[in-house]
Parts: sequence; structure tokens; C-alpha cells
Amino acid sequence: MIIILIVVLVVALGDDDESTAPAPTRTPTTKTAQEQTRAPQDERADLTSFELEDRSEAGITNIWLVWTIKNSSSEKSNYSWEWEAVDADGTRVANGSQVETDVQPGQTAEGEFPTTLKTVEGIKLNITSFNRTVSY
Repeated sequence: MIIILIVVLVVALGDDDESTAPAPTRTPTTKTAQEQTRAPQDERADLTSFELEDRSEAGITNIWLVWTIKNSSSEKSNYSWEWEAVDADGTRVANGSQVETDVQPGQTAEGEFPTTLKTVEGIKLNITSFNRTVSY
């Protein structure tokens, strides 16, 4: 009975070594197309411009989102991102999602989309998520 108690205590207490080891790395292999994505910060750099453009005239408010994507990868790509517009007080006044599809390697794509914003004064655009995927 005493031997069982000692074995249980040794197993329960375990090894006191609290050192950490680096995560194992995969050996280099040929990656599938799905795995051939760049780090998110690199992908985000493909969105070279994203801003508000005030096209209002004759007292009619007309504010658009305009963007430019430059595909710096070696594959045809689809892009999607979430955004928000925040006023000077930090209040979100608009948000949405945008998509740009089938952008060839090295190609630049420009897009635009109307908003419901009443002004661009004091408005800051934030990208809340950004994704690039391979287009087939």
C-alpha cells in the first residue's frame, strides 16, 4: 500500500522542469495552393489606398469609399476586408465589407462604393480585418 502511495505521489507531482521548448517546425515540403498565402501584414500591404472621397455638390451629400489593390503575390487573388468609419469622438458612424476578386499577379485594381456618411470631416477609416485568398 505504501509503494502504491509513493508511485501516485511521484506521478501526481510530475517533473518540476518548467522550461519551454520552441514549437516543432515542419520540414520543407511542397505547399498546396491553399497554404501558399503570405502573412496577414504582407497581404494588407496590397491595399495601397483606402479612403473617403467627397463628391457632394449642389447641397447633395455624396461620399464614396475608394480603394486601390496591387497584387504583389505570384498568384491570381481575391481580397476581402472589413472596415469602419469612426468620428472624432470615437463613435463608429459606418462600417461594411468590400471585396475585390480575380486580381492577377502584378495587376492593380481600383474600386469604389457609396456610403451613407454625411461628412468626411473628422472621420477616420479603420481596417478591422483583411484577407487575401488564392483565386481559381
